[in-house]
Amino acid sequence: MLRNLLAAILLLFPLALHAQDTTAPEQQVQPEAAMTLDRLDKIIRALDPDAKSNGHVWQLMISDTAILIVTDETANRMRAITPIRKSADISPEEMTRMMQANFDSALDARYAIAQETLWAAFIHPLSPLEKDEFISGLGQVVNLAQSYGTLYSGGALQYGGGDSGAIQRKLIDDLLKKGQEI
Repeated sequence: MLRNLLAAILLLFPLALHAQDTTAPEQQVQPEAAMTLDRLDKIIRALDPDAKSNGHVWQLMISDTAILIVTDETANRMRAITPIRKSADISPEEMTRMMQANFDSALDARYAIAQETLWAAFIHPLSPLEKDEFISGLGQVVNLAQSYGTLYSGGALQYGGGDSGAIQRKLIDDLLKKGQEI
């Protein structure tokens, strides 16, 4: 049983064991400076000039979705979250679907439950967080919240080996079948 599971995992997630960086030294991108609260504030205010902050927590709006960003410099952590609904109202089927999405289509954001609330969350160490990674994480949080109950997707790519692709493909196939009747 375990051998079959491991074989399936290896088929679904091939590893690049000997990947090499073939980029010429002069073409390599220099790493960004460590993320600081001041730098994070500048990025957030570029996305929403009306964002509110106390220096460690920010409230902002992205695509009509309220986002809360909480930081802890001592723990070197950052969390971007938005509430979706009361966790008590989640059906077993919805819970299964969210866990499937966390595996393959939620990407760097995740569905999470805390304080009797279902959240879309992007959690990352603060100092190595890069600007584009942060912005992408915020977009994924918004997409997860807005696609809850439908695609359950972070909105960009889909990591293979999960269930979401077939579920989403079924929707397209059903629509195409309905369209054939016209």
